[in-house]
Amino acid sequence: MTFTSIAPGAAHTCGLRTTGAAYCWGSNGYGQLGNGSTTPSFTPIAVSAGSSFDVVAAGHSHTCGLSSAGAVHCWGYNGYGQLGDGSTTPSASPVAVSGGLSFGALVAGLHDTCGLANGGAAYCWGDNTYGQLGNGSTTPSSTPVAVSGGLTFTAIATGGFHTCALTAAGAAYCWGNNFYGQLGDGSSRSDSTPVAVSGGLTFTAIATGGADTCALTAGAAYCWGYNGRGQLGNGSTSPTSVPVAVSGGLSFSAIAGGDADTCGLANGGAAYCWGDNGGGQLGRGTAGVAVVPMVVATF
Repeated sequence: MTFTSIAPGAAHTCGLRTTGAAYCWGSNGYGQLGNGSTTPSFTPIAVSAGSSFDVVAAGHSHTCGLSSAGAVHCWGYNGYGQLGDGSTTPSASPVAVSGGLSFGALVAGLHDTCGLANGGAAYCWGDNTYGQLGNGSTTPSSTPVAVSGGLTFTAIATGGFHTCALTAAGAAYCWGNNFYGQLGDGSSRSDSTPVAVSGGLTFTAIATGGADTCALTAGAAYCWGYNGRGQLGNGSTSPTSVPVAVSGGLSFSAIAGGDADTCGLANGGAAYCWGDNGGGQLGRGTAGVAVVPMVVATF
């Protein structure tokens, strides 16, 4: 079986085939595999018949898919309303997100979901304990709510309890939990509305981890937030509330964040990772954290 994209959750994974059919595997206690059951599967199983998506996104225990028509359907855990159907009832098969909005991008956080509507306005739903829905409150929502500020975005990413997005001009804005400076505004004050990332850098891509954020400029990587496992890649384990350059002078074409590790694809295709390595997730062939980018081992 071949896939065109893949999305890992906490203990389940989903992928899309060229036909748009979604398959999921792993833990299924809340129906996050989307096949109508709560039985786990060690191999890929098809999401309920008739589902076809261009994008699939996996949160901790929920999954969402975006169709070519811009409709979003979600399934799995729904205790915070992260399925967006107006309820907090879990569903083992896809349910339509309320509101009739048409989306062009979709991401899933720990217990929340966000999307960019056609035109670039951001909407979020689900857990809002730290203001990660960006609507000026800390009240959860089981239907999409508009992110405050009237900004339009071209890219969006969700972390453990914070969300960040990029404007068409490359400016980064973040909202939600900021205990470790992961909003990048020079403070440790959480914010329920978007705040501009400090430094005036122009970014082309953005990624969020559990409590950190990284972004690419013209290839160079910058990170900010929690750094206890070296996931900022700047040679230290000290947190920072403003962007700091990732060490090594590498130029990246893509970047992705895990819970406490970060990986990037260098121009030319070589993969580099840094941060936590407790499970060998840096792929370097040895144990131990890395506070600077280390090339993934090849065989």
